[in-house]
Amino acid sequence: MSYEDVDRGRAYGLGLSGAENRAPRWLTQTATAVAPILSRYGLIIGFLVAWQVSAKLGWVNPSVFPPLDQIIAALWKGISTGALVDDIAISLQRSGIAFVAAVGFGIPLGLFMGQIRAVEQALDPLLQFFRQTSALALYPVFILLLGLGETSKVFVIFWATLFPILLSTIGGVKEVDTRLIEMARTYGAGSLAIFRRVVLPASVPAIFVGLRLSATTALLLLIAAEMIGANKGIGFQVMNAQYNFQIPLMFAAILLLALLGLAANAALVLLQRRLCRWA
Repeated sequence: MSYEDVDRGRAYGLGLSGAENRAPRWLTQTATAVAPILSRYGLIIGFLVAWQVSAKLGWVNPSVFPPLDQIIAALWKGISTGALVDDIAISLQRSGIAFVAAVGFGIPLGLFMGQIRAVEQALDPLLQFFRQTSALALYPVFILLLGLGETSKVFVIFWATLFPILLSTIGGVKEVDTRLIEMARTYGAGSLAIFRRVVLPASVPAIFVGLRLSATTALLLLIAAEMIGANKGIGFQVMNAQYNFQIPLMFAAILLLALLGLAANAALVLLQRRLCRWA
């Protein structure tokens, strides 16, 4: 056997070992696609898998922590039969009215207070006093003043969602770069033009932070409001299912609230990206 045959054999062997060690293309593509998902949602997926397995194997009490398949089945049954549809509509109506009212009142007031320092100094102590008072602590007062109907429920959600929007708007206006305002004045812009072209656009990111916080607060206060003196709504379903020991339905209502909160946050993030393309 010549040295050339030995070299060809070695090269052939190395080629085979390289081909054997090379991963299939589909496996590489799958790993590349799955890696970002696992890095972002790996802990959540692991938690859900651990919940399902531990409930199925009896590591936890399934009557207290039912398996996820039972929770999803209860959620699907409630939506498909229409039992939860009315509750979803009523809860969205209550939180939606309160949230829109907080936006309509909080953003203009925040822009006004952020622009005029004298107004902020006059209203800030009163604002800080009411902000530190829990909305749930004031809920009995709202019930005494407005009754046990829809008005008190909407107002307590409005009260809790107002302050994140108001404070974020004030902070956004006060953090506008003064050099931008001075430059606009140098080019002859008036007060209204400076507000429209400089102050308002620069405040939008901070305003959206308040909007996202308020959307979450609206759902949290919605549950508390519906647990007291309500006969419809997702919060009522949580309490009613707990009283009747319908644990899968209780967790299904809680899961539904979480999904609504995620949907509201995603909608606000999408709207912020569209409005703040310049950022």
